[in-house]
Formats: sequence, structure tokens, C-alpha cells
Amino acid sequence: MTDPKKTASPDAQDEAAAQFAASEADQSQPADPIAALDAEKAELKDKLLRTLAEMENLRRRTARDVQDARNYAVTAFARDMLNVADNIARALENVPKDAEGALKTVVEGVALTERDLLKTLERHGVKKLEPVGQKFDPNFHQAMFEAPSEHPPGMVSTLVQAGYAIADRVLRPALVGVSKGPAKTEAPKANGAADAKG
Repeated sequence: MTDPKKTASPDAQDEAAAQFAASEADQSQPADPIAALDAEKAELKDKLLRTLAEMENLRRRTARDVQDARNYAVTAFARDMLNVADNIARALENVPKDAEGALKTVVEGVALTERDLLKTLERHGVKKLEPVGQKFDPNFHQAMFEAPSEHPPGMVSTLVQAGYAIADRVLRPALVGVSKGPAKTEAPKANGAADAKG
């Protein structure tokens, strides 16, 4: 028995292979080469636009990260320095106002040091929050108590401890007392009201 593949002539095999290759080429090539080029052009344009948009987003994100790094680089150091500022302020508050001689000179020197420290912090973007008389804002203030005062209700009436902010972020909230409004005084009772009860 002979194998049919072995009996076919080499010319017949070549012709069959050529026909197969031609049919494959016809199937892989679209009917209209211009439409194929237009589709490829649209695909490449889409890829280009997406790449450009991604690069622009990356540029903006990087610029924002650099700006944040500039604004908030001193945050940890500034937070540590707030204790120093508080201690200097406490020292000045506890010195008698009628200090004389050498004590007066020391107090003036400490006051100058405090002003210089606050100016240095401000130069690096750290601002002291002085909220007395302002509307209570839980983003910048921490309420410690609520009490009657001459301020309208919801306003900061007392500053317990100064707060600080760096750029637009709170470094430490201000500890405050919030006003309930003016103290209510009891009206004197009329004699008729007292007699009616009795």
C-alpha cells in the first residue's frame, strides 16, 4: 500500500500551497486599504491623545506634590516649636506687671524672644489663630466649654490656648470657650404675682 501523500507530485503540492497562501492573504487584507489606514490612523490618534492627557495629569499631580512638600515640609518641626512658644507665653503671663530692675529687663528680653519666635514661625507659613469674637469653626477651634458672655451665641468668647495653622491646614486647633449669649437675669417678681401664690 502506498501513502497518497507520497504519490502526489511535488508540483501539485506546490500549487495547493500557493492556493492556500493566496486565500489566506485575501482573508487578512481588507477589501478597502483606505479604510484600513483610516482605522489605524484613528487608533493611533486615540493612543496619542490618551498619552498626552496622562502626561498632563502627571505634570499637574507632580506640581501639586511639590507645592505640598514646600508648604508642609516644616510641619513636624513647627508642631514641636509650639510648645516652646506656649511656655514663653506662660512665663510672660506669670510675671508680675510691676516688675522692677533686673527682672523687668529679663521680662523684656523674653517678650522680644517670643515676638521673634512668632515672626519666624509666620515667615515659614505658620500663623497663630486668635479667634475671640469670631464664629466658632470646628475645623480650627476645639470647644472646651460653653458659657454666657457679651458675644452672640455660637461665637468664640474665650481663648484658652492659641491655635496655629500652616498654609490652609490646622497645625493645632485653638482651645476656646463658646458663648451661649448674654447672661439671662431674672426679672424681679411683681407683688401681684407673689400675692397670687400666697
